[in-house]
Amino acid sequence: MSDPHYYRSLTRTMVAWVAAVALTPLLVCAAVLGYEFHTAYQTKVVAHLEELVLKHKQQIGAFLRESAAELRVLTELAPFADFADDRKLAELLATMQQEHGGVFVDLGLVDPAGALVAYAGPFRLGRADYADSPWFAAARKSDLTISDVFLGLRGLPHFVVAVRRTHDGKDWLVRSTIDFQAFNRLVENIGQGATGQAFILSARGEFQTKPRRGLPVDAASLRARIWNGPDGGPGMPEDRTMVFTLTPESGRPIVYVATLFKDGQWALVYQQDEADAFPALYRARLLGLAIVVVGGVGILAAAWLLARRMAGRIAAADAERDLLNDQVIEAGKLASVGELAAGIAHEINNPVAIMMEEAGWVADILADDDHSTPDNLTEMRRALDQIRLQGTRCKEITHKLLSFARKTDSRLKELDLNELVAEMAELSDKRARYVNVRIKTDLAPGLPHVAGSPSELQQLVLNLVNNAMDAMERNGGDLTLATRLAGDRVELVVSDTGHGMPKAVSARIFEPFFTTKAVGKGTGLGLSICYGIVKKIGGEITVESAPEQGATFRVFLPAAAPAPAGAPAGPVRS
Repeated sequence: MSDPHYYRSLTRTMVAWVAAVALTPLLVCAAVLGYEFHTAYQTKVVAHLEELVLKHKQQIGAFLRESAAELRVLTELAPFADFADDRKLAELLATMQQEHGGVFVDLGLVDPAGALVAYAGPFRLGRADYADSPWFAAARKSDLTISDVFLGLRGLPHFVVAVRRTHDGKDWLVRSTIDFQAFNRLVENIGQGATGQAFILSARGEFQTKPRRGLPVDAASLRARIWNGPDGGPGMPEDRTMVFTLTPESGRPIVYVATLFKDGQWALVYQQDEADAFPALYRARLLGLAIVVVGGVGILAAAWLLARRMAGRIAAADAERDLLNDQVIEAGKLASVGELAAGIAHEINNPVAIMMEEAGWVADILADDDHSTPDNLTEMRRALDQIRLQGTRCKEITHKLLSFARKTDSRLKELDLNELVAEMAELSDKRARYVNVRIKTDLAPGLPHVAGSPSELQQLVLNLVNNAMDAMERNGGDLTLATRLAGDRVELVVSDTGHGMPKAVSARIFEPFFTTKAVGKGTGLGLSICYGIVKKIGGEITVESAPEQGATFRVFLPAAAPAPAGAPAGPVRS
């Protein structure tokens, strides 16, 4: 009977293979389509963000350029005396605020030494000294200067636009403060989604506008990435953008789009959480994962049901095969019984003839009128004893034959191989003498027992013996049965001195229905049955033969357990 563990293992193996074959295309398709969608969608979104940043950079640049241009025009058109007079300067400021909606907060004139000479605006700056201010140093070297955002004397974030004007051979500066709140709102308007926001960062790592929300990445890291990164730096064209992703300690990846302007001194930076920037991508990922999981579960369930059904069919087929094998063994056993019949019949004829002769002698004595004499009584007792003895011989012969012909029991038991071989040799001795074959045994003592079906192992030995005697039927010969220990297995050797066989025949000798005997002499199942019996109990059978040099069959059987101490070794040599 087949092991149920085998069918469970077979079911798991089939499930694994079916799942692998079915899931692999699903996973590959999901990965390829997911990658293609990810690339296309991300490219589209990034392109949109780049366009958004470049568009607003142009607006911010236009705001700065227009503010600077207005101040330059005012400086060139108005008399110098108007800038040196606080009242006239206030009138100029009011005109500019009326035309430009309050973008210009104040106006002032700074002498070549950095002192504020005239001022118009909401702050009381007095005669402020800007000699040490960074914007003043930069303004002395350029006709037009837009400073970075700084706190200055007023303690509020602001930046100034300064235009250089020459008067009496000296360079004076006309400066104006730009409304920081209006400038900051211009940048704040850039954004989309729940986390999108923009800000301006200077090359020194200082914010030029105020971000709407806190930044998860510090300004120094952003400055290093924008101005010192592989794609950034002051040399990067202002019509280009750089896109990068940073993952702060919060663990949420953040997408950044940055572009430089103001001669590379400022960078307009847009940031947005990756999940917020690519929402459709994340939804597609979740949907794809759900499809793969549901599909995988469905495939595994279908594979399990299919594998169980297939394993059930295989188990049923194996059961039918085992039943057929048992029937083949039974048929082979009946064929072997038929082959033994001739020798056994000849063997039984002898004691039966003796019995009939003795019975006739007793009848002759009883026919004599003087049969009750002591001599006649003694002779009748002798004849009856002889009849009883020959009857016992017949009983033993028929008992062994009936025992062998009994239905096969496939249950495994521990057996003494020497005892079984000796019994089969004795049972075959009658036929052997009939075909002039001498059976010799060479049984090693103390062998471990083997596990197998007694009737099947009997069939194994008898088939090998009958096959050997068939090979020596014409000229007779010697048949040797030997046992020995071969490592952790017990070896049975059956060798004959028959006509042998070529390699082409020995290579097919265990195939079902293959035979070299004449038509009607063999079925071609004997050695096939032997092969099946040996493989069934985990053994091995080989053949060595050459033409006219006999054949040697070697059977290796797994040892079940060591032979019990003091157990009889059985016949050793005969």
